[in-house]
Amino acid sequence: MKAMQFEVDGPMTWSEVPDVAPAAGEVLVEIAAAAVNRADLMQRAGKYPSPAGESDVLGLECSGTIVELGEGVTGWSVGDEVCALLAGGGYAERAAVPVTQLLPVPEGVSLTEAAALPEAVCTVWTAIRDLPEPEAGELALVHGGSGGIGTMAIQMLRARGWRVAATASARHRELCASLGAEIVVDYRSEDFVEVVQGATGGRGAGFVLDVIGADYLDRNLEALALDGVLTVIAVQGGTQAEVDLRRLMQRRVTLRAMTLRARPRDGGRGSKAEVVRQVREHVWPLLASGRLQPVIGATVPLVEADRAHELMGSPGAPGGKLLLAR
Repeated sequence: MKAMQFEVDGPMTWSEVPDVAPAAGEVLVEIAAAAVNRADLMQRAGKYPSPAGESDVLGLECSGTIVELGEGVTGWSVGDEVCALLAGGGYAERAAVPVTQLLPVPEGVSLTEAAALPEAVCTVWTAIRDLPEPEAGELALVHGGSGGIGTMAIQMLRARGWRVAATASARHRELCASLGAEIVVDYRSEDFVEVVQGATGGRGAGFVLDVIGADYLDRNLEALALDGVLTVIAVQGGTQAEVDLRRLMQRRVTLRAMTLRARPRDGGRGSKAEVVRQVREHVWPLLASGRLQPVIGATVPLVEADRAHELMGSPGAPGGKLLLAR
């Protein structure tokens, strides 16, 4: 079969690699589309290697059709259209996927569009599933509101009853607003702390979803309400920061950080299997009803993945997910 190969910081090539076969508890998926994530760009730069024992081919999510069942697989059939959460392997013709990381293509979503869902939905779900029910009018702040994670976070938080503010560039203001963000802060020219405090009468945001990390830590704490929750899911702005613990204690802040790719396949609450099961139960009905929708910024042929990476890393990157179609 063919897959996208790369050397660190070098070009990618669509070339022959050994065929993959499903192990016990896995299925073989003929890939229709994969999605581009910032983690792919980091892995390509040598900064985010695949977990031990997983494929070193780029690609953390895909959609496609089951073409072979591994030993012991039940509940799925050859020909089923699916999307899947991967630890790697999406930039290829086929991928072996644990059945616990498979999801059916939601009603009303095309097979290609479904590739935009698994990573974003599962990431946002793990970040918000344990939040208490928002009080009336309580505000959540989503950083990177126009990205693949941000566009899904805005919708999922709105579906759970939160008012939503989002940071984004001025050209993506309308996109974020169309998804339910009632406040969109231009991160280049506006102070999100000032805007959030003004919009809440000085109370602050009950929840902040952060993709920046160190550079935003202090200001995120300023934006939080008493008993607020700050969840960090990416570190685009650095990994090292100092924090005054007394300040956290006085404001009763909950500071959380998490990643999805390194979670174990199976096990308890922290496993990918459990996350995918919960997403299918709680989030998939919202997609089928149209309350949530994938936001696709652009679709590029898989063999032109280099171009998609350049687009994601450019100032003119479109909002939503970038897809690679077969």
